[in-house]
Amino acid sequence: MKAKLLLEDGTRLTGHSFGAEKASIGEVVFNTGMTGYQEVLTDPSYCGQIVMMTYPLIGNYGINRNDIESRSPFVQGFIVREHAEHPSHWRSEQSLAYWLKEFGIPGISGIDTRMLTRKLRAHGTMKGVLSTRDEGWESLAESLEAPLMRDQVARVSTRNIHTSPSYGKRVVLMDFGAKYGLQRELVRRGCEVAVVPYDTSAEEIDRLRPDGILLSNGPGDPKDVPEAIKTVEKLLPRYPIFGVCLGHQLFALACGADTEKMKFGHRGSNHPVKELTTGRTYITSQNHGYAVQEESLKKTALQLTHIALNDGTCEGLSHREVPAFSVQYHPEAAPGPHDSGYLFDQFIDQMGSKSKKEGTANA
Repeated sequence: MKAKLLLEDGTRLTGHSFGAEKASIGEVVFNTGMTGYQEVLTDPSYCGQIVMMTYPLIGNYGINRNDIESRSPFVQGFIVREHAEHPSHWRSEQSLAYWLKEFGIPGISGIDTRMLTRKLRAHGTMKGVLSTRDEGWESLAESLEAPLMRDQVARVSTRNIHTSPSYGKRVVLMDFGAKYGLQRELVRRGCEVAVVPYDTSAEEIDRLRPDGILLSNGPGDPKDVPEAIKTVEKLLPRYPIFGVCLGHQLFALACGADTEKMKFGHRGSNHPVKELTTGRTYITSQNHGYAVQEESLKKTALQLTHIALNDGTCEGLSHREVPAFSVQYHPEAAPGPHDSGYLFDQFIDQMGSKSKKEGTANA
């Protein structure tokens, strides 16, 4: 069966259909990872987007239950050069095509993903429509007139508070589209993690009596969740805070900095980032389409701690007056290198320092 992809600039691509039989609209983006397609597809940060993998062969090790990073995939569609119909791996439980069909996600293969990547790099991400149904180009063009979604965080966030019991530090994880990896890394370090919805108020969080706050990754424009920005602003003087990806952007906005949309974003598992205090370079996993404007930091209490070596954009921040910091990349990897796991240890150390200070003050 044929599949069609139409971009807002008029580009038309015809390939082979796999996955669900439907049409989907979304922002077309590319990911440069060679592996980890299952973690990419279940990363809530891709909500509202049609994801293209630049690596030519995808699906060769199938799908398994251990590499899921959220309750379901949230992508609008999937684009690959070639998908493996018969995966071969000892952990594989089903094929990529069958799994996409199960979750109602259309896929297209057999197109020139190298050309499409060059186009997106030159012109920026674009709105697109992917259809695996038998419909004409005119019909697809009409569907492109629909606006892209702006409520992605509300779609992917948890609806209820849930806790992983432990006897260590209690961390409130504000879920803007959190990957399981964030909670996994905290639990591995003995933390009790309370996952709360994105719109939980500062007062509700106070009642949970946390030792620290983790602002998770998530999809879309950080300015589309103004209530979260206000909540983070209230929490800053009260608790140690660690922001990741979207959480990094919300942290910056809450401190008075600004954010901007990037031309084509950073999406992949091999992005070099330099830590300014040590001069050390880390290879990181990234997925974001917005960045903190470095120029806007001048009017805040924030200082730049990390930069992207590929384009010089802001990759990390710390607050000069309170125990709070953030990074634009994913220290939990999944998929990607584990170079940056030390940031979770840094966060736990800050919670310990805060507790000691409070104990001294109360003595």
